[in-house]
Amino acid sequence: MTRTSHSLLAAAVSAAVAFGAVAASANPMVGGAPMYATKNIVQNAMHSKDHTTLVAAVKAAGLVGTLEGKGPFTVFAPTNEAFAALPAGTVENLLKPENKPMLVKILTCHVLAGKATAATVAKMAKADGGTHEVTTVGGCKLWLSVKGSTVMIKDEAGGMAKVTIADVEQSNGVIHVVDHVLLPKM
Repeated sequence: MTRTSHSLLAAAVSAAVAFGAVAASANPMVGGAPMYATKNIVQNAMHSKDHTTLVAAVKAAGLVGTLEGKGPFTVFAPTNEAFAALPAGTVENLLKPENKPMLVKILTCHVLAGKATAATVAKMAKADGGTHEVTTVGGCKLWLSVKGSTVMIKDEAGGMAKVTIADVEQSNGVIHVVDHVLLPKM
C-alpha cells in the first residue's frame, strides 16, 4: 500500500468509528442507562432505574412477550414518579393477580401499533387542527398535541401527560418517557 492509501484507509476507519460513536449515542440516556436501538422495548426498559414500576407491571400483566415482539410499537412509558402520583395503594392493588385484566387495560392504553416519533405526532396534530386522536392497542382513546416543542397526551380520564424524553429508538419501535400514567375512562 502506498502512503496515500494508508492515509485514506486511516481516514475512512476514523470516519467509520466517529460515525459509529455518533450513531451509538443518538439515543438519550433513560433512567441513568443507555438505550440501544438494537434492543427491544423490554430489554431497554429493564435497564432504566426510572421504569422499575413499569417493568414490574408489564411482567405482572404478562405483556413481556408482546413488547418483545416484532412491532413496531410506540410506547408512552410512565416513570416510577408517575406511578407514585396515583392514589395510595393503586399500584399495589393493580399488581394483584385478581386485578390483572385492569392492569392489562391500563398498560395497553400506553401502546400504539406502529411507530410514531415526536415529529410524526407534531405533523398529525397540526394536520388535525392542533390535536390528533389515536386509538391504543388497549382500545383507549388518546389525544396528542404539541405545546412548544413538547408532545402532550390527554387520556380518557382527562389526565394530561407530558413527554419528558422523546424518540428513544428501539429495535421494535420507539419509547416516549411520560410524566403521568394514562388511564382509561372508568
